[in-house]
Amino acid sequence: MTTHSTSNSDEPKGERIAKFLARAGVASRRDIERMIEEGRIKLGGHPVTHPATFVQSGDMIQVDGKLIENPDRTRVWRYHKPDGLLTTHKDPQGRQTVFESLPEGMPRVISVGRLDINSEGLLLLTNDGELARRLELPSNAWIRRYRVRVFGVVDEKRLASLIDGFEYEGVRYGSIEAALDSTKGDNSWLTVSLKEGKNREIRKVMRGLNLHVSRLIRLSYGPFQLGSLKAREIEEVNGKILREQIPDFPTQSKNKAR
Repeated sequence: MTTHSTSNSDEPKGERIAKFLARAGVASRRDIERMIEEGRIKLGGHPVTHPATFVQSGDMIQVDGKLIENPDRTRVWRYHKPDGLLTTHKDPQGRQTVFESLPEGMPRVISVGRLDINSEGLLLLTNDGELARRLELPSNAWIRRYRVRVFGVVDEKRLASLIDGFEYEGVRYGSIEAALDSTKGDNSWLTVSLKEGKNREIRKVMRGLNLHVSRLIRLSYGPFQLGSLKAREIEEVNGKILREQIPDFPTQSKNKAR
């Protein structure tokens, strides 16, 4: 078994197994640490018992019995998620997931954030779990822009006041920029932009304004746009664009353990 010392006397070669597997797109570091506790990860055929285990390129690592290949270079895709798909790798109820709908030949990927089952539009996917978690951080101040159809009477003054934040059912939401685009009967289309993205935030805030969201489409996530992608279509983002848009984007080959 390849077991690497965690002693402070020597700089360990390789990298922590949780980081390695996150870069390989298995899951987030936090989830991987939980998987280690559950005994689901093996190194050289033996269960990994501590997240401070170091690995190197070429080590045999298994997750749930499946051999994990060395991480590839960091890649990112734009995907147009239709409604009706879950942004999860496995659903206990057997509902279809985003990852089951991806074309054959795709590497193992995880999503940058989530879109709930009834939401649609741009979902970023990457094979690098570390990058995914970094792009989700509110400190990036990346704006997520949505087109939202609501049922009910829109009070434009209250809508504009969301820029100062909003509290609903004891939860405080950050600044939201919302504008009325059009109204036909009891249905209206809004453009909504936010930086935070709490769970089902737009739906809950609109409920606080006595509006029911009947359709929610994410148009952009930071500098990345949905554009002309049709439902279920996926397109890889050019490496040059990634380096331009993402600070400290990992440009080196990930086949070399750091």
